[in-house]
Amino acid sequence: MKKAATSKRSRTDWKRVDALKDEDIDLSDIPEVSPEMFARAIVRRGLKPVPRKAQLTLRVDSDVLNWFRKQGQGYQTKINALLRAYMEAHKA
Repeated sequence: MKKAATSKRSRTDWKRVDALKDEDIDLSDIPEVSPEMFARAIVRRGLKPVPRKAQLTLRVDSDVLNWFRKQGQGYQTKINALLRAYMEAHKA
């Protein structure tokens, strides 16, 4: 049997890492998290799984579609959310 090519022993200097202060850590390569990023975040822990989406062809008035497209990225998700809200409001 061959000997493992890697060692399980860490070569990290943990004493030096533990001694670092927050201001000594270089975070220049990590983008700053904005409030907008948090607003778009989705937490799924403990929630029901999201149902799969089905692809379909749907005829919509062109002015309606153009208006949604002008809303920017995620316009199809917004249309889905509006349809879901309508569905929930009209459940018997």
